[in-house]
Amino acid sequence: MMMGRPAGRGGRPGGPGGGFMGLGMPPERSKDFRGTLRQLLARLRQERATIAVVALLGSASVAFSVVGPKIIGNATNVIFDGVIGKMLPAGMSKAQAVEGLRARGQQQLADMLSGTNIVPGVGIDFTELAQILAVAVGVYVLAAVLGWLQAYLMAGVAQRTVYGMRRDVETKLARLPLRYFDSHAHGDLLSRVTNDVDNIGTTLQQGLSQLLTSVLTVIGVLGMMLWISPLLALISILVIPLSLVVTVLIAGRSQRQFVAQWARTGALNAHVEQMHTGHALVQVFGRRRSAIEQFEQQNQGLYEASFRAQFLSGIIQPAMQFLSNLNYVGVAVIGGYRVASGTMTLGDVQAFIAYSRQFTMPITQIAAQANLLQSGLASAERVFEFLAAPEELPDRVGGRALSAPASRVTFDRVSFRYQPEKPLIEDFSLDVSPGETVAIVGPTGAGKTTIVNLLMRFYEIDGGSIRLDGVDTRELPRDVVRRTFGMVLQDTWLFAGTIRDNIAYGKEGATMGEIVAAATAAHVDQFVRTLPDGYDTVLDEDASNISAGQKQLLTIARAFLANPSVLILDEATSSVDTRTEVLIQQAMARLRHGRTGFVIAHRLSTIRNADTIVVMDEGRIVEQGTHADLLRRRGFYYELYRSQFDESVGAEAVAS
Repeated sequence: MMMGRPAGRGGRPGGPGGGFMGLGMPPERSKDFRGTLRQLLARLRQERATIAVVALLGSASVAFSVVGPKIIGNATNVIFDGVIGKMLPAGMSKAQAVEGLRARGQQQLADMLSGTNIVPGVGIDFTELAQILAVAVGVYVLAAVLGWLQAYLMAGVAQRTVYGMRRDVETKLARLPLRYFDSHAHGDLLSRVTNDVDNIGTTLQQGLSQLLTSVLTVIGVLGMMLWISPLLALISILVIPLSLVVTVLIAGRSQRQFVAQWARTGALNAHVEQMHTGHALVQVFGRRRSAIEQFEQQNQGLYEASFRAQFLSGIIQPAMQFLSNLNYVGVAVIGGYRVASGTMTLGDVQAFIAYSRQFTMPITQIAAQANLLQSGLASAERVFEFLAAPEELPDRVGGRALSAPASRVTFDRVSFRYQPEKPLIEDFSLDVSPGETVAIVGPTGAGKTTIVNLLMRFYEIDGGSIRLDGVDTRELPRDVVRRTFGMVLQDTWLFAGTIRDNIAYGKEGATMGEIVAAATAAHVDQFVRTLPDGYDTVLDEDASNISAGQKQLLTIARAFLANPSVLILDEATSSVDTRTEVLIQQAMARLRHGRTGFVIAHRLSTIRNADTIVVMDEGRIVEQGTHADLLRRRGFYYELYRSQFDESVGAEAVAS
């Protein structure tokens, strides 16, 4: 089967999605947080062993990182004790040195020395210092290696999960009925299968790992701070509510500006895309200056919204740094006093200052990762909604097969409706003999393209039956039904690739000779050979390097190559000139020899030679016959024809 886009024209619900280039931004909040989280955890169940290892590695990495400042503090104590000890006379004990200072009235200095491990007359113990520093280096190296392993394993978990999700999404796309695509905006659908899936991967790879690390870091740092000095820990804890208040206040305002920024970004990109697509018309109608002015206005609006968003979000870090500095001042002053009073060592104060610096950072990261997790779950919810969408009814087990390529098509009292309360096709009956060409005409919305969609089983009928050589299509696998037909639509579909590849899409494994024969039959070969690279000419994504008529000819050549039993032409010649149309009709006549053909047309001049013309209105057959018979009846078809050929129809009717 060869087909273009099977969607009907007109009356189609939905439209392009919002956001940049039609792809909406991932939502910020999940409507069903718990339900979505359960589904996502179910997806991660097969990775639970790896996730457990990731958690253990993360815990060990954080533990080594947290203990590092304490070890460095011990090294500082060794240096401090050695420097002070070298200044005291040798031969006395620490207690004697302290008593001597008290006897001279130097109480504060005596208190400070009492809290140290000095040995009078002995300098820095470089052996002990080297051992401590070696341990510190080893601890930090282990923390880095374990952190790297954690990130490596989590990346594998995230990518395997997203890989499986993408595979399920692709499989789901093939099982969805056309009804789903007709009722959902294309931009939203693309956003679900691209942006949302990518956002889930980012959340799994970065969010969960960093959230775990941040939580463990807060717990570990807080534990070390309480161990070193509960009083100083209390001062640092007081910074937490201030940090949260500052973050919430600023983030709330910046979020509104980010929303405005994305809205203005979408508007600006839409304007640029429109002006680029319609560049020639902009030039023809002299609207270049107006387009530039509109761009300047929207660009200025985007600049202002982006500036406010970036400025407000940028304030968070300096504000947190300010609070951290206040905490540092408090810790330094009180810690210095406690060192002087002999209740803390200098190394412990140094370690505590390092911990206080580390304390606010993971708190900010937790808030950021919580937002990322919310965004990721919102994306997961949209993907799971897509995966849960109703699918096509499965093919019947042990379905029948066609003994030969089908050529007789029968509609027997077919009924169908898109909306339950709005009938569209009612009691439609039509018997098309092998080799017969049937033209289906009627006003917009009469149900012409719907008939084709029902024939291809893009939609399931509500009543009656459609038979191929007497076999109900519902008894046949969809693949068997659709391989019977070749379809050429008004909306051409060509992919980025060579002309040869686009034609060969109609038949797997087609030879170059078959491709050229099909191109010759569709009158493509002549213009292709005028191109510099011939059949190797590469078409871009929009095939903008060839004309609209040439695009249509390529899709017709593709249908020739498919060599179907039944041919469906839905306004297939609407984009070609009159001379080319005549040539195509001649080629189609050869192709249709011995085969059944359906032609849907608005230009009634193109179907005058059809064996039977079926006139539809509001889902029903109102007239049926040859072109001459229908003109003589002066009925609905006559009125349609007269509206297109008002001057000549009277004479033609008389002549007929």
